[in-house]
Amino acid sequence: MILLLHNQYRTHGGEERVVDDLSRLIPEYLGEPVELLKRSSASMSGAAAALALARGGLDPTEVSDAVVRSQARVVHGHNLLPAFGWRALAAARKAGARTVLSLHQYRLVCAAGTCLDPAGTDCTRCHGRDTRPGVRLNCRGGTRAEAAVYAASLSAWSARIVAEADVVLVANRTTLNRLNELGAPLARARVEIIPYPVAAAAQRATPRSGEYAICSARLSADKGVDVAIEACRRAGRPLVLTGHGPDERALRALAARLGADVTFAGRVADDELAQLRAGAALAVVPSRFAETFGLSAAEAMAAALPVAATSAGALVELLPGEDLTAPGDAEALAASIERLWGDAERGEANAARIEAIASPAIVAAKLAAVYNG
Repeated sequence: MILLLHNQYRTHGGEERVVDDLSRLIPEYLGEPVELLKRSSASMSGAAAALALARGGLDPTEVSDAVVRSQARVVHGHNLLPAFGWRALAAARKAGARTVLSLHQYRLVCAAGTCLDPAGTDCTRCHGRDTRPGVRLNCRGGTRAEAAVYAASLSAWSARIVAEADVVLVANRTTLNRLNELGAPLARARVEIIPYPVAAAAQRATPRSGEYAICSARLSADKGVDVAIEACRRAGRPLVLTGHGPDERALRALAARLGADVTFAGRVADDELAQLRAGAALAVVPSRFAETFGLSAAEAMAAALPVAATSAGALVELLPGEDLTAPGDAEALAASIERLWGDAERGEANAARIEAIASPAIVAAKLAAVYNG
């Protein structure tokens, strides 16, 4: 039995998708049952979240009880903040489970998790236990009190979270390098690189016949969706956006102001997303922040789509350099969209590359080695 822990974000994103994918992959490829123990930031009050952060997690009894009840041999933590914290991993170890921690973002040091400052530029001001710049800049965008609590808790407990994990997982070398640049407490940790599982698309359309660009992302500043809107308007191409988030109203207003042809599809089911990708000419991944994997890019690659993306974080490990542009440069992204529009040959090359990197079978074999110690 593998027990997964995950504190869901207020806005559903890539981490939730990865946890769901692992919940299916482990039984199918490793032959072990999975149980998911989750908590949600959306259901927590500000006071409860602050208490959890300050204490390094709320009451971990639920975790130890779940290990004993299910006889879980491995507890695999994903996002642990604010509700789980290091106490959850410590309770799992005490109950006899092996502990694994996946780092999906930079929150060991960066309170926002994205390494972006409020101006939307790349930022590594916080370093190691010195998280004071995050308070000064209020990178999370909430109250100063919230910023202070996050900064203090990361300074106090990040090393303890890592210490309670038998193995720490990151999705690629780029992310590990950025964590080390931030002074994350990984020097004594056993760190393994395992990509996210990306299944081959059930449907493979010929992108050459596509009628629109597709961008699948959380509608927030770090994802650069505003740049995709402007770039598609410059290129004279229609854009379909899937996903939701806090910036939806502002993005709708931007599209209207620019006269851009944008369809806001909202959060869609997997089968509907597959259909939308099947009808697209290419995917746009306009991230501003240093992506720790680039799941939407990887899934578009698996659907044999060409991908016009930025050189943000781990996207440089997924896509050819000539298909990448600087974050925030709408003019360059528009040129890339025009060049890659309907390029079936590039789409097939993308599909072959992502299968070689992150097919479920490859990921499962690496995961089994970690789980088995």
